[in-house]
Amino acid sequence: MLAIKDRIDTVLKTIYLLFSEGYYSTSQNTTLRKDLCAEAMRLTYLLIQNSATNLPSTNALMALMCFHSSRFEARTSENGEIILYEDQNETLWNQELIDRGAYFLGKSSIGDTLSKYHIEAGIAYWHTLKSDTSEKWKNILELYNHLIILEYSPIVALNRTFALSKVMGKQEAIIQAEKLNLTDNHFYYSSLGNLYSDIDNQKAKNHFEMALKLAKTVSDKNIINKNILELHSKIENQK
Repeated sequence: MLAIKDRIDTVLKTIYLLFSEGYYSTSQNTTLRKDLCAEAMRLTYLLIQNSATNLPSTNALMALMCFHSSRFEARTSENGEIILYEDQNETLWNQELIDRGAYFLGKSSIGDTLSKYHIEAGIAYWHTLKSDTSEKWKNILELYNHLIILEYSPIVALNRTFALSKVMGKQEAIIQAEKLNLTDNHFYYSSLGNLYSDIDNQKAKNHFEMALKLAKTVSDKNIINKNILELHSKIENQK
């Protein structure tokens, strides 16, 4: 029993990485691989069915994957292009998976364990509520603050800046984002492009152009090109 508990963190991390590769695939020219996500969920469910591995962190990981999977049908268009969260049709979200996620999140709250999967599941839960309320973004920002303390990563800090812009405004988010200086990451420049939009459209366009140079997938490049074209129109109209 002790040996299993000592190894469960490694097992959950491996499954989490498998799901993440499916959620944002880098190995093929496709953004979403449902087969990898389904396999990760199957493996996690097997762990939940075993009393030795049916732990709070295991249930939290399952909740996280249920919440993310619930939006799969709305996340890509008919031709496979990614649809950003703000533009998704929430009527396509799978309410059954959202309910299952809430169930597993509840099961994960037994005891005093708090893993990164608990926090990320909480963030994913709030994203299943499409309403753009201050309560939603304040809760998401608070969860990101906890996640950074528990397990810091530059990408988590970058993701946090979107919630920060919703709560404290774009100017504060820009300050925090630029401190990260992730100059080899196209998400960094895309985030800055979004933050600078309608504040300094030329600077926003420059950031999106840098993101385009670094982007690897066709879907990412299409989204960035769309943003560049929209900003080009805004800049021309301002002349």
